[in-house]
Amino acid sequence: MTDSLTSAPRRRAALAFIFVTVVLDVLAFGVIIPVLPRLIEQFRGGNTAYAAETYGIFATAWALMQFLFSPVLGALSDRFGRRPVILISCFGLGLDYIVMALAPSLGWLLVGRILSGITASSFSVSAAYVADITPPEKRAAGYGILGAAFGVGFVIGPAMGGVLGSISERLPFWTAAALALISATYGLFVLPESLPPERRSPFRWARANPIGALKLLRSYPGLTGLAAINLLFQIARYVLPSVFVLYTSYRYHWDAQTTGLTLTFTGLLNVAVEGGLVRPFVARFGERISMFAGLSCGTAGFLWMALAPDQIWFWAGMPIFALMGLFNPGLQSLMTRRVLPTEQGQLQGANTSLVGIAGLVAPGLFTVSFAWFIGPGASLHLPGAPFLLAATLTFSALLLTRVFTRPALPAAA
Repeated sequence: MTDSLTSAPRRRAALAFIFVTVVLDVLAFGVIIPVLPRLIEQFRGGNTAYAAETYGIFATAWALMQFLFSPVLGALSDRFGRRPVILISCFGLGLDYIVMALAPSLGWLLVGRILSGITASSFSVSAAYVADITPPEKRAAGYGILGAAFGVGFVIGPAMGGVLGSISERLPFWTAAALALISATYGLFVLPESLPPERRSPFRWARANPIGALKLLRSYPGLTGLAAINLLFQIARYVLPSVFVLYTSYRYHWDAQTTGLTLTFTGLLNVAVEGGLVRPFVARFGERISMFAGLSCGTAGFLWMALAPDQIWFWAGMPIFALMGLFNPGLQSLMTRRVLPTEQGQLQGANTSLVGIAGLVAPGLFTVSFAWFIGPGASLHLPGAPFLLAATLTFSALLLTRVFTRPALPAAA
């Protein structure tokens, strides 16, 4: 850790800086959530089933860019430091939202999503930043704070997007661009570097490509099993960005404002769990039990969403679902303990590649299943089918957690 970040007050200040940077980035991302599917639906002539399929293509393209470029950014951050990679990505994200704001067609909108997938890969570098500035025994709490940053962004972003989208469906994209550029400017002045030169590693394409980055997950005992758990979890979680807006609009007739406010409520619950509950929970029960609790509540939450007969029941199940936030900080903490300090960026790049793999598989899986079960030729009308599938995947991850987290493995860092 650099001299400037060795003291506890400076570590806390650095963590606060990365927290605000991530909040602004997620805020920009969250602003467009309530309007992007509906904009696609307009381009598709108002057909919800066609829009679901097209949105799946958009999400797959975004995930492919994550899969390809997250390891590159992670390896670059291991070589040149976290700060420059985060700042360049934030500026690029702002320009990307401008492209989407001006997009005259589905083709240009797709170009914007592709650029977004590349620039949003900086989230993995932010996770490596947290590993740099926190000791191993406190990393779960650090990742809880990072998760809370995502929650804060989703508290404000979707609500803002819903309100702005009711004025103009392009206005949220302009707002997102402004927020991303503010984030980049903020980081330019206040974000310190977390990785000293002596802890940096050479950049090698063999490690920066997705296949090379994923090899790291087979290099240390226990990482492969944890990676498999993470992959199942990430695929299941993709049901929300894949079909949530279309599902709630179709089944409960929500407009953009209702969707935005619901996502805001979700974000508040996430902040409460990851910002307030993770640290004492992990300290009391440990990472393994935290993973068990998160996956159990996630399974129950997905089932609830699939079967809720009306919006009141849907909202009532959200506090249970929010406890799924206990899973990821515990998982991240266990994984970072099993690699060297010089490999934290590569690890987070590999983890984000897993998210990219999930994004390649999940959007088509969930949007096609949704379209299939609401289509005119469906033998069984079951709009909640994607959430039932997500519950099955989460429960499978729970079973694997019991197997792969049982032995106490030595830490590499």
